[in-house]
Amino acid sequence: MSYCDWDKTSKLNMEYHNKEWGVPLHNDKKQFEFLCMEVMQCGLNWDMMINKREIFRKCFDDFDYDYIAKYNQKDIIRILNTEGMIKSVKKIEAIINNAKCFRQIRKESVSFCKYLWAYSDNKTIIYDKHNIGYIPASNGLSDKISKDLKSKGFKFLGPITVYSHLQACGIINDHSINCPRYKFINSKYPIIKKKRFLENKVSFFGNGK
Repeated sequence: MSYCDWDKTSKLNMEYHNKEWGVPLHNDKKQFEFLCMEVMQCGLNWDMMINKREIFRKCFDDFDYDYIAKYNQKDIIRILNTEGMIKSVKKIEAIINNAKCFRQIRKESVSFCKYLWAYSDNKTIIYDKHNIGYIPASNGLSDKISKDLKSKGFKFLGPITVYSHLQACGIINDHSINCPRYKFINSKYPIIKKKRFLENKVSFFGNGK
């Protein structure tokens, strides 16, 4: 039984893999939490993010975008002074900015989930060969969504970061074919199969193809 190699990492990572990562997400608050985690991860590693998740929740009012959108300089100082918090003013400011943009999308599209899932026709995408390890860093879909989010004012959400988010929130199922979660998600939720190289602007980490 394989767990996408997550079983070789930490207990927190394994729990996240088994209960959250890749499960189709239709809850705006959780969507915003995942986006914030991706913003904080930029230039860093996921192990650090999962270990600091409770600190992030404390700093950002449990990821309540309505509260965060009203943060001011005092809140930025409070967050920076929180023990164990990542000391990045730009990332903190980006999350506050993104909370405002997130609220605007909700006004325009009823919910952020409705906006985002429209890109996959409300189905989880299965790209050929991803399930045997040919997983890109970004692709045409993440590039398209990233550009639209940036046009709406979002920050720290480039194509690679957005691709990670699409994996996390279940729009793309990138679990290994031998992983129990791959089969579980495909059996419980509507899926659509696509050719990976029909996506424009596919990029890989390193020289992987």
